Amino acid sequence: MIKTTKLREKLTQIPTDVVSPSDYQRLFKDFIPHDIFEYIEGGVADDLTLHSNRQAFDNIKLKPKILSDFSQASSQCNLLNQTFKYPILLAPVAYQKLVHPQGELATIEAANVMNVGFITSTLSSVSMEDMANKLSTNKWFQLYFQESKQATLSLVKRAEQAGYSTLVITIDAPINGLRNRAQRANFQMPKNVQAVNLAPYAGVAPQTLNPDQSIILNGIMANAPTWDDIAWLQTQTQLPILLKGIINADDAEQAKNMGLAGVVVSNHGGRTLDGLPATITVLPEIRQRVGQDFTLLLDSGIRRGSDAFKAIALGADAVLIGRPQLHGLAVAGALGVAHMLRLFIEEFEITMALMGCPTIADIKPNCIYPQATSY
Repeated sequence: MIKTTKLREKLTQIPTDVVSPSDYQRLFKDFIPHDIFEYIEGGVADDLTLHSNRQAFDNIKLKPKILSDFSQASSQCNLLNQTFKYPILLAPVAYQKLVHPQGELATIEAANVMNVGFITSTLSSVSMEDMANKLSTNKWFQLYFQESKQATLSLVKRAEQAGYSTLVITIDAPINGLRNRAQRANFQMPKNVQAVNLAPYAGVAPQTLNPDQSIILNGIMANAPTWDDIAWLQTQTQLPILLKGIINADDAEQAKNMGLAGVVVSNHGGRTLDGLPATITVLPEIRQRVGQDFTLLLDSGIRRGSDAFKAIALGADAVLIGRPQLHGLAVAGALGVAHMLRLFIEEFEITMALMGCPTIADIKPNCIYPQATSY
């Protein structure tokens, strides 16, 4: 493991060779201990899905048109009757104090400066209330179901009272995947980094199992949420609900039929089950199934502004940025996140310009060269 004393100090100015979001990823490993690097950058098992996410974006070829009228150009979008300056949100990323002492508060400072949407994680290392107080952009809260309905409902009511306008329920990670890279690096969560939002609900007695029962199938999964739990939660809150972690068009269709507000097409950044398809690959099928009037967001593998353009062209209303916010945060704190976002937004708008798309509505499937679908 890299000793902490050998790590670079957080920068107070941006290196001159940082000219794209991927440059922050290149520097990332120099600013955090090796075990934390492996925990964050790793996927699961053989990292097949992790690599597939990027390869799928790289394989998409753009089909520009020329001489478009940009006199009324705008990158603004509307999601769930909420206005966003860009179709870009910071995904819910847990435990941000792993890479910076200010954690999520530094990321929020950057989101405010750049006017980018921010989704607070249940597993944040700063309280959801403190984060809401600092946020000046749209306030969305990501929810993990807890072992008891009382604890789950308490989190929802706290989100409502704190002023969050939307719930994003992560449903694809009822159990951690096989994070072998983190295991090999002997990663353990530091004592000073905790899921502070869950502190009031600690102390639940472990479930008693028979000797022939599986701790995974009969223990952990016995408390995993079901469609009935989603239906129950719909009766407990007026907040719009999106399900995050949809990869199957059947599940997206069921979410729509239940009256949910939308879904996030996501494979958890390749951190749950290895062998899942890249999200951008399944996006067109999901869009076709749910129609044009259902909100679809997409994450997993977004690294450049052109990736966001490709996702919107293939059916997404907006994208979520995950790991890159940690890359910028580790290197230069709030400044690094803000700069990463500025580079990302510039790339996105340059892509719009060179593609002949003055507005988000102009980004359509005909902006992409047809290709054979391969899962």
